[in-house]
Amino acid sequence: MTEAISETPEHRLKRLRMRGWRRGTKEMDLILGPFCDALLEGRIQCDLDALEALMDENDNDLYLWISGASQGPEPFQAMVDVVRSFHNISVKR
Repeated sequence: MTEAISETPEHRLKRLRMRGWRRGTKEMDLILGPFCDALLEGRIQCDLDALEALMDENDNDLYLWISGASQGPEPFQAMVDVVRSFHNISVKR
């Protein structure tokens, strides 16, 4: 009988930090990297499941959503708003 190995909260944050800094584009590295640093350092909090789902999306789409160049899908909008807020990105809707 094997037990499921669960990830510790600290390990999850470290993994997210690595994913934040090692994106496909430099623009998204500079957006998600500092955001994930702040999470790991405890300066901010967010729904980690929502962040992981957002980070699974294509970098080109993410950049457009976060910059406000296009509207992201509704399921991601709350997390996009959190990232925007962190970077003081205001978008007129």
